[in-house]
Amino acid sequence: MNTTSQGQAGEQKAASYLIDKGYRILARNYRGNGGEIDIVACLRKTLVFVEVKTRAYHAYGGPLAAVTSSKQRKIAQAAHQYIKANGLKFDSIRFDVICVLPEKTEHIQNAFSPLRTTL
Repeated sequence: MNTTSQGQAGEQKAASYLIDKGYRILARNYRGNGGEIDIVACLRKTLVFVEVKTRAYHAYGGPLAAVTSSKQRKIAQAAHQYIKANGLKFDSIRFDVICVLPEKTEHIQNAFSPLRTTL
C-alpha cells in the first residue's frame, strides 16, 4: 500500500471511529491558507479539529511525534479560517490527534493547544 492510500485508509478509519463514538463529521480534508485539517467534527457543543497520523509501524516516536509545533500552527490557522468561513459558534474548541497503527487506533483529545491569538 502506498503512502497516499495508507493515509486515506487511516483517515477513513478515524472518521468511522469518531462516528461510532457519537461525533458528527462536518468536513474532511479542509484546506485553508497554509494548512489542512484532516477531519472537522463536533461532539455536542464542542468543535473538534482532528489531525490523523497513520503509520505502518511504531517507530521514530510514533505518529504523535509527527505533529510538530509548525504543523500545529498550520492546523490552528486553517481552523481559524474554517470557523470564520462557516460562522460557527460552539461552547468549546479542541484539537485532537488520532493515531492509526495496524494494531490499534488511539484518540488523543486536547493533543495540543494553539496560542490564544490564533483563534
